[in-house]
Amino acid sequence: MARLTAGLLAVLRCPVTGSALVEDGDELVSSVPGADGTPVRYRLEEGIPVLLKAAAPRQEG
Repeated sequence: MARLTAGLLAVLRCPVTGSALVEDGDELVSSVPGADGTPVRYRLEEGIPVLLKAAAPRQEG
């Protein structure tokens, strides 16, 4: 897995919560919980973050 640079992670934000993102294996995870109380997760495809709201798991609420 290609890791994202610290500079890129510093500017990326979760499109749902607006919070910073942290790497967790092959995913990026919001540093602030979403509406359902759990962090929002985004997949990495070939090292490219997929930060589309539609790509995030649906939150009930």
